Amino acid sequence: MLARIVAMVTIGIAALACAAEPVAEEYQVKGAFLLNFTKFVDWPPEAFKGPGDPIAICVLGQNPFGPGLERAARDAVAANRRVSVRQVSDGQQARECQILFVSASERKRWRGLPEGLRGRSVLTVGEWEGFLSSGGVIDFKLEGEKVRMEISTEAAGRAGLHISAKLLSLAQSGKR
Repeated sequence: MLARIVAMVTIGIAALACAAEPVAEEYQVKGAFLLNFTKFVDWPPEAFKGPGDPIAICVLGQNPFGPGLERAARDAVAANRRVSVRQVSDGQQARECQILFVSASERKRWRGLPEGLRGRSVLTVGEWEGFLSSGGVIDFKLEGEKVRMEISTEAAGRAGLHISAKLLSLAQSGKR
């Protein structure tokens, strides 16, 4: 199963790398992870307005992925749902997302956001020290040139999300 996850991340990286505009390798990997989270996280039915709604990956703040993430998501399907990518500008819009990537440019605005997402099943993903301790679910970390992640199962539980053991096995020890 670990080989399957690695293969999916590799495919996602390749899809993002095929984008016409150059995208930094770090964000190709992070984008591939975001796409693959859709396959390893279960959202409750009430996280969607209806059975045909897509899994929405949203970016709050500066978009470091460029158009590559959106292109890679065009053909993505998880749990019989299409995957969409969109930019959001505030917490109210973020409430309608299933995955919310909070750009490092939004670190200061993040402080009030977890409270505004209370009661919503949003997988929050950040990329700075202290993201998990301030209520985030997944934090990307760079170790040399490798992208790693820490996962807070406590924060995931508060959001009503179930993260598969396969994905948890890829994470570094964090607040599990």
